[in-house]
Amino acid sequence: MSRPKTTPHTTRPPGKSGVPETQEQFSGDQPLVRPAAIGDVPILHHLLELYAAKGNLLPRTFSELYRHLRDFFVIEIGGKVVVCGALEIFTEDLGEVRSLVVDEAHERRGLGRLMVERIVDEARTIGLKRLMALTYVPTFFHKLGFETVPVDTLPEKVWGVCVKCYKYNQCDETAVLKELKT
Repeated sequence: MSRPKTTPHTTRPPGKSGVPETQEQFSGDQPLVRPAAIGDVPILHHLLELYAAKGNLLPRTFSELYRHLRDFFVIEIGGKVVVCGALEIFTEDLGEVRSLVVDEAHERRGLGRLMVERIVDEARTIGLKRLMALTYVPTFFHKLGFETVPVDTLPEKVWGVCVKCYKYNQCDETAVLKELKT
């Protein structure tokens, strides 16, 4: 059976991600996980804008995307970017899964999971000890080994990012955290 392709940057062999192994789920094309490139910025912006318009994440400007491009990974299917996600680093200890978006036409196929697993691998590779996310779907992250925590246990996030958010005083997201074992 075919397995998802990954770039050489992954730290574990392809196929251990737990992603469904049937090609028909991907219309014959296997997902390719890779670091984002300059040419991906317009589609990243488009995907993020779709989710931001629904209130599911904060919008990111083109300028922000270019400045933080090295934080992003994408998943391509058939040469088209259909998933994005980013690893933001706060301290030598803590990083965050950010800007996780799956194109609606590709939801519920294990691609979000594949992206988070890629970000977890990257976080481990660079030596982070904890990885967090703010989310509206904590059960998705719970299935990946994250636990719900009070947001005030993550001051790096609160004082570095949250205080600039228009939802700061009425944040409705759930904080999740995963302890990374090396």
